[in-house]
Amino acid sequence: MDEIEKKKRIPLVYRIVFENLRNRRARTVLSALAIGLSVTMMLAIKGLAEGMMADQRDRARGVGADLMVLPEGMSVIAMSSAPMSEKLVEFVQSQPHVKVATGITVQPLERINRITGIDFGPYDEMAHFRFIEGGPFQEPYDAIVDEFYARQRKLHVGDKIEIISKEWTVRGIVEPGKAARLLVQKDVLQELTGAAGKITAIYVQLDSPENTQTVMDDLREKMTNYQVYTTEELMSQFSVSNMPEVQAFINVIIALSVAFGFLVIFLTMHTAVLERTREIGILKSLGASADYVLGIFVREACVLGFLGAVVGIVASFATRELIAFFIPASMQQAVVPQWWPVAIVVTMLGALLGVLYPAVKAAKQDALESLSYD
Repeated sequence: MDEIEKKKRIPLVYRIVFENLRNRRARTVLSALAIGLSVTMMLAIKGLAEGMMADQRDRARGVGADLMVLPEGMSVIAMSSAPMSEKLVEFVQSQPHVKVATGITVQPLERINRITGIDFGPYDEMAHFRFIEGGPFQEPYDAIVDEFYARQRKLHVGDKIEIISKEWTVRGIVEPGKAARLLVQKDVLQELTGAAGKITAIYVQLDSPENTQTVMDDLREKMTNYQVYTTEELMSQFSVSNMPEVQAFINVIIALSVAFGFLVIFLTMHTAVLERTREIGILKSLGASADYVLGIFVREACVLGFLGAVVGIVASFATRELIAFFIPASMQQAVVPQWWPVAIVVTMLGALLGVLYPAVKAAKQDALESLSYD
């Protein structure tokens, strides 16, 4: 009796919706998975963009510098080549309140990877490396990698890696978050890349953070052809909003998600209308209006869309774990809960667009013709 009473409290239209979804479990599950795939793709792309920017911010902060000097026109997001004279390091070091100044040379590698040349002494004085294995450079072609890079490449101290047509020995593995994942000696990298005496940027650590504004203003006045940033200013540059190409790509993915959801719901509901022609005829013969029949299919589409969004959100956690396990050095995916409502709205929009034609077709069916349908 309790079960019957519970069913009576649920409006008939919702009982019809849930019974139809329950009786066609395979189709319901497959439709939700298909919709969830597009949601996962959208959240994964957005999460990757945010995660990689957050990783860049953490690594820039981990150097321990108060200021950074860059050539005019160079973005901190895409540092490459070495257009600055190394003599500028001595000039910056000689300024009041400057505790340590050190230059780096950055060389892009395949895909999104980079190799960074450093002077270990002053760089370590800023960053305070914590070695998990091994230690500092000993030979010219020694390399230091961070834990993520070592895990992705399955490297240990003493292993060999080939970079820029040279074989390097992994001399140390450090904790991540110190600006770069792959470090070599600066003078060796300069020689290999034909950039002797040239650097990409200068990190500056001051005797006190209170002097940051004073030193920055002084350097900007003396180095008019260069950019001087505080750490806080650098952090603000690592944002998806500063990368219009990435934002445009995310918008394309959102549009594709709407289209994908539309197609899945359209095909599912169109097939459902054909299968349930006699059922529609029975409902109409019992007095169901066109709006009532329309409402059944719209509600089914909304339930499928919502289920798909939930599946996609849950699956985005799985993609995050897979990326962290297999390619932690190349990509980082953040959890983006602020985008969950967007994912649900996008999915529901696709569902409503997809159900429109099949639902209207079902609502317009003649009761007698539907009952005689074989």
